Amino acid sequence: MEKLSISDLHIVLVEPSDTQRKIITSLLMQENVREIDAVSSIEEARKAIESHSADLVVSAMYFEDGTAIELLKFIKDSTEYASIPFMLVSSENRTVKLEEFKQAGVAAILPKPFEPLHLSRALNASLDLINHDELDLDLFDVQEVRVLLVDDSRLARNHIRRVLQGMGLKKITEAENGAMALTHIKDAEFDLVVTDYNMPEMDGRELSEFIRYNPETAHIPIIMVTSESQDSVHMANIQQTGVNALCDKPFEPTEVRAMLAALLGE
Repeated sequence: MEKLSISDLHIVLVEPSDTQRKIITSLLMQENVREIDAVSSIEEARKAIESHSADLVVSAMYFEDGTAIELLKFIKDSTEYASIPFMLVSSENRTVKLEEFKQAGVAAILPKPFEPLHLSRALNASLDLINHDELDLDLFDVQEVRVLLVDDSRLARNHIRRVLQGMGLKKITEAENGAMALTHIKDAEFDLVVTDYNMPEMDGRELSEFIRYNPETAHIPIIMVTSESQDSVHMANIQQTGVNALCDKPFEPTEVRAMLAALLGE
């Protein structure tokens, strides 16, 4: 399948402010985006997507008829639209408000206002989700790599699985928390573990410690996916458990590709 470029993207822009719609449209056009459907509500966005789909949805957070999380879940819960990347543009900076979007598999979060450089990076991250490019490994057939994906959010698991599948990883087993992951680890062998940090019953730190200190699993590379700050106290403690790499949410393909090449190429 031919790869899309930024100029090929059909974007649905959802922004309640007429002024902000014009500003963001202008910035998108400066990035060489040619096809933009600009709407002002959640309902109009749904209709636009249902009428002629989209390659990317760029949305503000708050609207008179709801919030962007409703639109994001509408997209991610649909078998037809689930692969459409979603970019949030918002001045909201409260962690609790942004966390739900990170857990639901948003492709990028841009502050408002944002710099053209930030927009360019977010557009390219979205393209990485759309354009599948198989990872080339010297020591593995990428399609035979056995991955254990652990996250209590179904939407987050779906997003991470799509990113991994886009790189050619096909053998992916999913678990909702660390306790379920341990059951899989006892029953099967894995070449890579990708796990969330915050989970009920057994979190990512406890799971990583079990894997690292069990002689039969100590060799397995672990990628920890988290929305917490990399320099937080929790993350400092995590690194002491033997996690091989920390990855931010949103789960960006370029960053993940580099991690996988390093971990599976060793």
